[in-house]
Amino acid sequence: MSGRTLLDFIDMIAPEEAETGASARSPDVVSEIEIRVPAPADGVDMWRLAVESQVLDANSRYAYVLWCRDFARTSVVASRDGRAVGYVTGYMRPDAPATVVVWQVCVDAAAQGEGLAGRMLDAVYDGALGADRMETTITPDNDSSIRLFTSFARRHDVPIERSALFGQELLGDGHEPEDLYRIGPTTEGETTS
Repeated sequence: MSGRTLLDFIDMIAPEEAETGASARSPDVVSEIEIRVPAPADGVDMWRLAVESQVLDANSRYAYVLWCRDFARTSVVASRDGRAVGYVTGYMRPDAPATVVVWQVCVDAAAQGEGLAGRMLDAVYDGALGADRMETTITPDNDSSIRLFTSFARRHDVPIERSALFGQELLGDGHEPEDLYRIGPTTEGETTS
């Protein structure tokens, strides 16, 4: 991968959505969006959304299709009227099997300001069976992503910790360093509010 990665597209999410997960629009608009586990065919739309964002690293179409086959239970796609308007990709960390790692969060311009990013994070966490923690990496200047994940920790009433993970010397091409955000652990039997 080259260029920007992970959650850089979150910068385009409305600040009130990132902080609260709440919608700035009417509840009727929010209810029109379906969040579900993706199927391989959804990988094409996820790829399209990544390309259209002009901010995320757009992996190959094949990568998204494969992701939707192999990591579907830790990923979600959101659609309105049959058209994909967002997605979150995640996976269970092999060396920490109770940790779901969020890789990319993408919300189409047509669905911004509706609390969708927060709702998708909750859905990924709920679908990650056996997970009691979440991890992600965020560049230090990505305030919207920091607010989004801080809000997730607040909604679940769990701690959030930040530490340096990958420096520019590893990422190259003028990429900002990536800080690790560890959220949790959550208590067993917790439900999303």
